[in-house]
Amino acid sequence: MPAFPQLLLDLLARIRRDERGDVPGWVLVALMSAGLVILLWTLAGPLLAEVFEDAIRRVTGSF
Repeated sequence: MPAFPQLLLDLLARIRRDERGDVPGWVLVALMSAGLVILLWTLAGPLLAEVFEDAIRRVTGSF
């Protein structure tokens, strides 16, 4: 029967290997999300700014 410290070291090594293999997936998700935000902001930014400014003008009363 292996000693407890060796079992603990083996478990930590296995966890580290398992987590490191998933990093590229998370990086890809983060990059794709950032790309979608940039694309949507580029396409809808002027329209959203106009909607916001129109709402502010209506609230402040300066049509």
